[in-house]
Amino acid sequence: MVHQYRNNGYNIVLDVNSGAVHVVDELAYEAIGLYEKETSEEIVNKLQDRYPREEIREVLEDIEELKNQGTLFTEDTYKDKIIDFKKRSTVVKALCLHIAHDCNLACQYCFAEEGEYHGRRALMSYEVGKQALDFLIENSGSRKNLEVDFFGGEPLMNWQVVKDLVAYGREQEKLHDKKFRFTLTTNGVLLNDEVMEFANREMSNVVLSIDGRQKVHDKMRPFRNGKGSYDLVVPRFQKLAESRNQNNYYVRGTFTRNNLDFSEDVLHLADLGFKQISVEPVVASPEESYALMEEDIPEICEQYDRLAAEMVKRHGTEKDFNFFHFMIDLTGGPCVYKRLSGCGSGTEYLAVTPWGDLYPCHQFVGEEKFLMGNVFDGIQNTDLRDEFKGCNVYAKEKCRDCFARFYCSGGCAANSYNFHGSINDAYDIGCELQRKRVECAVMIKAAIASEGGEK
Repeated sequence: MVHQYRNNGYNIVLDVNSGAVHVVDELAYEAIGLYEKETSEEIVNKLQDRYPREEIREVLEDIEELKNQGTLFTEDTYKDKIIDFKKRSTVVKALCLHIAHDCNLACQYCFAEEGEYHGRRALMSYEVGKQALDFLIENSGSRKNLEVDFFGGEPLMNWQVVKDLVAYGREQEKLHDKKFRFTLTTNGVLLNDEVMEFANREMSNVVLSIDGRQKVHDKMRPFRNGKGSYDLVVPRFQKLAESRNQNNYYVRGTFTRNNLDFSEDVLHLADLGFKQISVEPVVASPEESYALMEEDIPEICEQYDRLAAEMVKRHGTEKDFNFFHFMIDLTGGPCVYKRLSGCGSGTEYLAVTPWGDLYPCHQFVGEEKFLMGNVFDGIQNTDLRDEFKGCNVYAKEKCRDCFARFYCSGGCAANSYNFHGSINDAYDIGCELQRKRVECAVMIKAAIASEGGEK
């Protein structure tokens, strides 16, 4: 399968199954588009009015050589691995600890309902958190590296338990030959020097929630009294980013229909000095005034194009930055199983409520039909686990012929369920935007390689 497109002046050909990217001239671009539909002589006859016949034949020879090398028009070998993939043993490697089902902000788009997750406000006790870490160790098999995200609500509202659980985890590392990679997600309201010092010592990554320009952020992320939070959190986030040498963190925002010009918010964050940025599309019911609609897709795609072009301009300068959705590995990338299944929700990755219930991921918390068990008794709903185990790009009809399937790995199961009632469908707006982001990401790689004289 081959995907061709033009972006920012580049003619790009992506061989989907091998992952090879070719930046070509107009003749090659047209010839590749005809290659599987026409014979060589038919292609020559069709293009000879605009290109010399000998040049066309040379290009066709080059295409054939690339095909023989396995970098163009390659066969899909991943589909043959899906049987083994479904049979693999279930190993849990990551937990999202809902350390606090409570929050000190009232974000309009929050799927967690100000931290309550369709339930009650609660803080996780040390005992429940300790059992969660024990559960992770016991179910991690031979895997050494384990991941734990302190999540909410707002986890800093339960800060002492966070610190105590990190200490417990460090003790268990030595006893079980494991290594914990802790992550903290915070809105910054309670961020102070003591938290920063601890995070810089113990947290492998810190996620900082901010939506961009002040008018955008304050509209969607106010305190419960309606006052905006921008002025309070920005200087704290800037200090934390600098204290981590602009690495191992990212500022994470959400754009909505209120700011379809979200590239301005990304660039605003970059101009504030942040080097690691993620601004993601809101996922919301169409009834919400801020929800993205299908008619917004062309404008959003234009914003991605604008942002990608600006990133190419800034590359190698003091103003460059990383944008999470444009970060793509064209050389190694995820293993085949990760490409097929994505985040591993419901199998490798689970969410834990303050009272110890287990759900496939944080977005399913509170949906009782997705309750999988608890950290004390383990996974009890094995049928649900097996359903998630079979969730992959070949189980989703919309993914089978999509060029982006090995980059998005089938998309978010929660979004699929919320919009279609099945984890094996796909959220259509999300798919369109994902395809655009992959195109932009590949273009950026191509542009940078071209600047450096790479093949």
